[in-house]
Amino acid sequence: MNREQLLEFLKEYDGPECTLMEVCGTHTASIVNNGIPSLLSERIHLISGPGCPVCVTVTSYIDRLVELSLEKDTTVFAFGDLLRVCGSDVSLAGAKATGGSVRMVYSPMEILDIAEQNPGTRCVFAAVGFETTTPVYVLLIKEALRRGLTNVQLLTSLKTMPEVIRWLCRKSKGKRITGFLAPGHVCAVTGLSEYRELAEEFQLPFVVSGFEGEELLASIYGLVCEQGHGIARNFYPEVVREDGNPKAREAIDEIFCTADAAWRGMGVIPGSGKLLRPEYRRFDAGSAGLTEDHVTNGCCCPQILTGDLTPCDCPLFGKVCTPSSPHGSCMVSQEGSCYNYYVGGMRK
Repeated sequence: MNREQLLEFLKEYDGPECTLMEVCGTHTASIVNNGIPSLLSERIHLISGPGCPVCVTVTSYIDRLVELSLEKDTTVFAFGDLLRVCGSDVSLAGAKATGGSVRMVYSPMEILDIAEQNPGTRCVFAAVGFETTTPVYVLLIKEALRRGLTNVQLLTSLKTMPEVIRWLCRKSKGKRITGFLAPGHVCAVTGLSEYRELAEEFQLPFVVSGFEGEELLASIYGLVCEQGHGIARNFYPEVVREDGNPKAREAIDEIFCTADAAWRGMGVIPGSGKLLRPEYRRFDAGSAGLTEDHVTNGCCCPQILTGDLTPCDCPLFGKVCTPSSPHGSCMVSQEGSCYNYYVGGMRK
């Protein structure tokens, strides 16, 4: 099938309604930037799921970071988007404005030299992410050990995809979500086996997709053609192998263990997170038990993250909630659905 035939099929499709969920912030951005919804039949619906790690982080985690930033001889390091996410009362940026010690970095590895040069300062990195970024934190811990650093710690909010997808499927019971665009970067680490299990368990198709517009269109076509079938297909073979990256998974398992994790809008999902193993717990800054979440009045981030609403359904979207004045984490992060809908001009 050539490009013209593919586009014609997707635009003229008149079969059973399809509701396809992507669970990757980069997929969200590419779908919006390429105008893909406008290329699809009204019977093919795309919805965003919990694919943005910053967006699914609960407020008690931010509150703990704020507390740490205000402690004596402690500095919190984080990526830029996390600085603007509000906890139950204040963001890291707000804490910095009132005297908290907070620094933005572009790589977790930057804190190693800083810690070495400032042995009297506890350097805490806000370790947020999915399977794709967890190996970086493994390298950070191993390098801290090699250098003999005792003042490096992580506050972790590390999550894994399969269990949250299982949660979504059980919630949907096949009545809403009819297929998943599987996250290409995550699958490069995990491989396809867990997604095959999910496909068979819930009799839903999964397609691992790349990130270019043409790749996403092909993957959407694949999902539409496989409606009602419990099958997982790899449309990103140049990056994703059947067994993923075993060495990366072994490295993760050496330092981290599976744990329950709290997700915004979904509560605590068993086995959906990672914590430092007991033998490495001295590198932990108090990550366990951070499960409380507070949502701004009127903010629909929880329902948007589960695909029950789109950003356009939120009464705050584009009015009082914008990238320059975000009310929820989905508008803060560049991987968030609300952010991408707003900058992409999607208002319906």
